[in-house]
Amino acid sequence: MSIVKINAITVPEGAGDELGRRFAARAGAVDGQEGFEGFELLRPTDGRNQWLVVTRWRDEAAFAAWVASPAFAHGHAGAGRPAPDGAPVSVSSELWSYEPAGGSGAH
Repeated sequence: MSIVKINAITVPEGAGDELGRRFAARAGAVDGQEGFEGFELLRPTDGRNQWLVVTRWRDEAAFAAWVASPAFAHGHAGAGRPAPDGAPVSVSSELWSYEPAGGSGAH
């Protein structure tokens, strides 16, 4: 059964566009990783300041292998880098773990 990992990133006011640009620049970087099933970057539309990075993996071992890989280290190397104006792009993040418990769609 697939697992879902959600990175909830708290983004300061005005930094969301920069976060979106950074993810767009890395689009497809994880696609070839063994066990990777999908990715979405979710922008809040209700006044929240948390963006969600939602990934789906074949199993916990596939996710752990990606986190331990050089590709993960390379992709996250500049995560703490400030925006061009010197402001932070994120102030915190949390990793949430889920498994599908119902719904529609073939996963």
